[in-house]
Amino acid sequence: MNFRVIYGLVLRYTYLYRRSVPRLIEMIYWPVMDLLVWGFLTVYLRDIYSGPAGAVTFLIGAMIFWDVFFRAQQGVTISFLEDVWSRNILNIFVAPVRLREFLAATYLVGLFKVTVIVVVLSLLSIVLYHFNLFSIGICLVPFFANLILMGWGMGMVTTALILRYGQSVEALAWAIPFLIQPLAAVFYPLSKLPPWLQPVSWCIPATHVFEGMRAVMYDGRFPLDHLLWAVGLNLVWYAVECWFFVRMFEVAREKGFLAKFGSR
Repeated sequence: MNFRVIYGLVLRYTYLYRRSVPRLIEMIYWPVMDLLVWGFLTVYLRDIYSGPAGAVTFLIGAMIFWDVFFRAQQGVTISFLEDVWSRNILNIFVAPVRLREFLAATYLVGLFKVTVIVVVLSLLSIVLYHFNLFSIGICLVPFFANLILMGWGMGMVTTALILRYGQSVEALAWAIPFLIQPLAAVFYPLSKLPPWLQPVSWCIPATHVFEGMRAVMYDGRFPLDHLLWAVGLNLVWYAVECWFFVRMFEVAREKGFLAKFGSR
């Protein structure tokens, strides 16, 4: 693992944001719009809801947590697509850049995006809705870490699919996370899903994260069981996703798809 290579790739991807106002706006715009919509909906529901306050307030927290996963995933996939769009992907892999170095750089870019988004949304939620995400405490850290790891793994899957099937499936970079969202019980308890669908949902690490965070907000209990399940499932899925990414990369290299990315 060459950290100079990783550092160079991180600079390459972050310089795109430093020199492009539209990219910076896009990074902030959609999360802020989501917060405004869900935040004002939460205020309305809180005014008419007579149950536990945490049951409604969690909607704001869930939106922020979901964006942690989404931005981590986008950090991997969009970094790859930036090279595809600029016809630079062939140059990256012709250079002495190992796959793990490329992935490590995209992970760091995703982590940078997550940090910016969480800070911005947390401050806005305090100012606009009097919701302090950090009041949940230190248990935020392991749950956030699990969402980031799951986002990185999902980013590898979407990148692998684009490597294998070309730019015609670019839409999967945005579609696949939202395919998972209903199954991960982001905005509602898992018990609200149909019974036949719940076993599928239990296999998703994010489900345990959101169920765990609801437990924290409802009764202040730290859900160690959900955390352990999230960690275990993440490790299993991450190993599978790494294998899938490497396999699709080898197929793309053998069939000459990388050269096609550079010539389109």
